[in-house]
Amino acid sequence: MHPYSDSEDNEGRIPLLSSGSMTVRLVSIDYSHRPRKSSHPDDFEKISVNIDSMGGHAFSFRRLWAFTGPGFLMSIAYLDPGNIESDLQSGAIANYRLLWLLFLATLMGLFLQRLAARLGVVSGRHLAEVCYDEYPTAARFVLWLMVEIAIIGSDMQEVIGTAIAINLLSVGYVPLWGGVLITILDTFTFLFLDKYGLRKLEFFFGLLITVMAVTFGYEYVVVKPDQISLLRGLFVPSCPGCGWPELEQAVGILGAVVMPHNFYLHSALVKTRDIDRTNPYAVREANMYYFIESAIALFVSLIINIFVVSVFGAGFFGKNVKQVIENCTVQNKIPVHFTNAASSFDPNSVDLYTGGIFLGCEFGLACLFIWAVGLLAAGQSSTMTGTYSGQFVMEGFLNLKWKRWQRVLVTRSIAILPTILTTIFRGIEDLTGMNDFLNVLMSVQLPFAVIPLLTFTSSRSIMAEFKNSLLVSVFANVISVAVVSINLFLGSVVIKSRLPHHWAVYIGMGLLFSCYLGFVFYLIWFGFIHVWRSRRTPVAVVTLDMDRPVPVDTDGHGSLPNNGEVCHKTVILS
Repeated sequence: MHPYSDSEDNEGRIPLLSSGSMTVRLVSIDYSHRPRKSSHPDDFEKISVNIDSMGGHAFSFRRLWAFTGPGFLMSIAYLDPGNIESDLQSGAIANYRLLWLLFLATLMGLFLQRLAARLGVVSGRHLAEVCYDEYPTAARFVLWLMVEIAIIGSDMQEVIGTAIAINLLSVGYVPLWGGVLITILDTFTFLFLDKYGLRKLEFFFGLLITVMAVTFGYEYVVVKPDQISLLRGLFVPSCPGCGWPELEQAVGILGAVVMPHNFYLHSALVKTRDIDRTNPYAVREANMYYFIESAIALFVSLIINIFVVSVFGAGFFGKNVKQVIENCTVQNKIPVHFTNAASSFDPNSVDLYTGGIFLGCEFGLACLFIWAVGLLAAGQSSTMTGTYSGQFVMEGFLNLKWKRWQRVLVTRSIAILPTILTTIFRGIEDLTGMNDFLNVLMSVQLPFAVIPLLTFTSSRSIMAEFKNSLLVSVFANVISVAVVSINLFLGSVVIKSRLPHHWAVYIGMGLLFSCYLGFVFYLIWFGFIHVWRSRRTPVAVVTLDMDRPVPVDTDGHGSLPNNGEVCHKTVILS
């Protein structure tokens, strides 16, 4: 029973509360402190699947199916072209020895995604909307800018992956710049599938994940990795004989798996299910089903990633591109276009393009085309979810509404301009090399998603009884510090190796790094203050109308002020 209730009610409802001469009838506890904005007709998050009529309190696969969808859309970020390239490089450099780290990174991602889903379910707001409500104007503008940079970087990776896939499938007849332009048209086409219903859109994403599982699984069956070595690499946390290249790749695995914009996306996607947030049991049940669904989705993504690592660990480890091309040319296994194009690449590294050529040379032309189909599915699905992320972030942080096609046009243009210039004036080897820089770009943006997420899921004023426990908070902070530190290390290594060694460059990078650290420490300080205040000062929020909640000072125990002029409909106790 709630401490302010005058009667027992196992649904968590509060019939009556008195404060001095004012008697307030409480309609319910509402964990959604901010009313939903009026939406544009094509606002994705408003297309809902109603689950209220399903009833029942026991675990039900039918109810799990009703909640299934957001987790699989979220899991696509774990299967984007950046992750696929990280997988194949991991296998080529370290064989199976880093599979355990991929497994660990996926578990850490699941833990953080759970927090993002809980924030959306409990508060009724996604992470960007909460940031808009809680941070000062200047801070939230800088935060929005950082997240947008991460989204654009991810978008560029997805464009690159899709363009390479189209080039491979067309045997070079469609140039890379043509593949880049095609991504504009197909993205516009697929993004409007939600007009036919949310479940059909989620089914389409599920179909793309199935294509990846089948194509990369086919490569796995053809290559036949050693199963004992694979299982040892997956469950034994060690890396015998590893040196600096393996260490860099290990850091790259963690950097590629945890994507900053994915927390904003997941916290918004869970709002597509109509949940009675006035009922604590319904909220608790939704959290449970979303966690189960996310665990299943990330398990599927882990299996697909293991397929890719194992294929290149078994087939490419100990070789280089030059050896593969020379052998392929002698035996004339694939069209000469591919071998000529691959001859200009770094012979000691493998990427999305040369990885496909390697499979064609070693296991037949069919493997090359099947690889390209899987890569196309990865690029296309992640492009769509990336665009949704951009929509939620812009609308949440700036409190504005753009039509879907306007949002796609702006972000796609920003991503395509540098990509298409590289394809025209440089070459495919420079295009694939951009992935390293883009991984670093997204890695250094990670604190701007993780810190707000931990702040607001630990806040009593936002999460009420569903705030993080002390154990969860400690564990989440340890994971976050580890992931952020590793990503910053990766960024420093890549930047140091790629930038010219000049005093002016060092000064400029020093200034940027100082500003970066200053803002990160500000977010941490703000988080501590926010959580401390939310736990020490109970807040009652009186909804005067349907547009805006009004905070009311309390006596320190949650009691309302003695003010007969307050006219209200609902009291929300935090």
